[in-house]
Amino acid sequence: MAAAPTLHREGLVALLHEQWPHLQLVLTADATQVPHLVCRQPYRLLIVDVLLPGLCPTSLLTQLHQVRPTQRVALLTGPGPAAPAGPLPWPNTRLLVSRQAPSGALVAALAPWLQEFGAPAAALVWHGAGGRAGVFSPRELQVLSLVVADHCNDEIADKLCLSVRTVESHRRMLLQKSGTRTLVGLAVRAVREGWVA
Repeated sequence: MAAAPTLHREGLVALLHEQWPHLQLVLTADATQVPHLVCRQPYRLLIVDVLLPGLCPTSLLTQLHQVRPTQRVALLTGPGPAAPAGPLPWPNTRLLVSRQAPSGALVAALAPWLQEFGAPAAALVWHGAGGRAGVFSPRELQVLSLVVADHCNDEIADKLCLSVRTVESHRRMLLQKSGTRTLVGLAVRAVREGWVA
């Protein structure tokens, strides 16, 4: 997985380990390392976050295809640098998945490529934004989205025009309502349950 070390990445790692316990992950936050890693050995699946600093998705995909034409790549797309546009010559090895995709949709998208590690756990079924997310206020959901995007209290306060103390209060309520003890646990659960869009 090539992604910056954020709460979002930690949530994805936890989700993958939960669904496929025997899956071994190699993590990098350096976009320049990806072609070298793939050159040394094939991976069952390469997950690349297009928001990784220094990444040019089109260039990376071209390099990967030259080094290992059958390497499967899942690009996590989102706001910011766009994913490569237009058809590429290796459509069966590339998958575009939104960074905001609910965990159930992400698991379903990756399952065919990770089937050798067993079927995903049946316990994880996404039911939309209902369930626990229904007890969060709209403002708490805004704060939660920014927490998952790895923003600090000061940044959240600036973005939402709130005081830092108000943000801290919202974060405490998010932890309490979600039944989690840490921000990492909150982010993992938010990604897994699809509470943030």
